[in-house]
Amino acid sequence: MRVIVIGSPRQRRDLREQLETDGPDVVAEFGSLAEATDSHIEADAYLLTTSTSQPLDEGPAVETLTPREIEVLELVAEGLPNKGVAARLGISDQTVKFHLTSITGKLGAANRTDAVRRAVRRGLITL
Repeated sequence: MRVIVIGSPRQRRDLREQLETDGPDVVAEFGSLAEATDSHIEADAYLLTTSTSQPLDEGPAVETLTPREIEVLELVAEGLPNKGVAARLGISDQTVKFHLTSITGKLGAANRTDAVRRAVRRGLITL
């Protein structure tokens, strides 16, 4: 298995030494980075699977967004606040918040802006 280690020189050295002596201990498996972080399971590192068609900086494969989630994300990308998105789609702002939580989780995004950035880079929406 070939891996790329990212971190400070000391962190990289420490990880190489630990791998040479202990080897990895897989404590859990998840389908997305969001699920793994939400689990609050203590781990020293995350090992993300990648494919040749997916850039490394974007993390694991994206779960499929629903058509409604894409609509919400497109309106967020236009700069609308949650209440504006809700008014345009005829839904409550709580429903918009629900969709945004789902979207950020599926994309492994930290916030709505990061979700838009990731979606644009993956071709899910256009600006």
